[in-house]
Amino acid sequence: MTALLYFWRVWEDENVTRLYPEIEPYDHGMLDVGDGHLVYWEVCGNPDGKAAVTLHGGPGTGCSTGLRRYFDPAKYRIVLFDQRGCGRSTPHAGEPEADLSTNTTDHLIADMERLREHLGIEKWLLFGGSWGSVLALVYAERHPDRVSEMVLMGLATGRRSETDLLTRGLGGVFPEAWAKFRDGVPEEDRVGDLAAAYLKLLMDPDPAVHEKAAADWCAWEDAIIPTSPPYKSFESPKFRLAFARLVTHYWSQGSFLDEGVVLREAGKLAHIPAVLAEGSLDLSNLIGTPWELAHAWPGSELVVIDEVGHSTQDEPMREVLIGATDRFAS
Repeated sequence: MTALLYFWRVWEDENVTRLYPEIEPYDHGMLDVGDGHLVYWEVCGNPDGKAAVTLHGGPGTGCSTGLRRYFDPAKYRIVLFDQRGCGRSTPHAGEPEADLSTNTTDHLIADMERLREHLGIEKWLLFGGSWGSVLALVYAERHPDRVSEMVLMGLATGRRSETDLLTRGLGGVFPEAWAKFRDGVPEEDRVGDLAAAYLKLLMDPDPAVHEKAAADWCAWEDAIIPTSPPYKSFESPKFRLAFARLVTHYWSQGSFLDEGVVLREAGKLAHIPAVLAEGSLDLSNLIGTPWELAHAWPGSELVVIDEVGHSTQDEPMREVLIGATDRFAS
């Protein structure tokens, strides 16, 4: 997301007292998930508490320490992990010669199951935003007996219509920024799939080519979230490259999902309590994803928050998210 509905930004603000205090992990490690990948994980809070797992956005942002602070550490056993190719997981997609062939939605779902079994967890609450909400929905539809509750925000379902909105549909809203974004790829590629065109540049072995493509992609990401300041992590060339590679890798493949499958199978989640939080200024609302998801998911609770965009920096969004985890703690 990004400036994207797949990328959920977590912001630190010491003036907002509603977040729970900062905590450190009591356990962490690197889990061998196969294909040469090691996934970083950590656990915080109460070892005997209710299990919850956080699913970061992107794909490719890695987990933030701020995600720990949406849960009461006295009541929750909070699991965080960096998805394949990003954060502290290895190999990193920001390395000059990265292989993304074993980085798909199916692989990430399998990694979650392997981590759950490794930690001896029977069921866990899923907490995710943007791309993290896609991953949570897919996991829950495939493993509904492993999910106790869900708290999702910056809602997305992995449809091409959602990513098309972000790469083309918003061009009329931000015409100058979009023209620069479009012109970042060769002229012959500008009428096709822009994510695929950028991925080709991002995987080019020439640093001058892939570094410029990463900068251009991330500049567009910032441009389409006008309600938030520029994302500081984009200042890191390695982060930019890994993030842009992973986002374009997933988007150019339709998130490695059958089109519309998440909404079609949302009825499988009817028994799972859920809070779906959405900012009224989140541009993903332009094609109605939050309402379609809530309509397809019997018993889910959609909370639309006025004057809030695609980030958690606004206290009203934080209040909704923490209110949900507090409620589900018991």
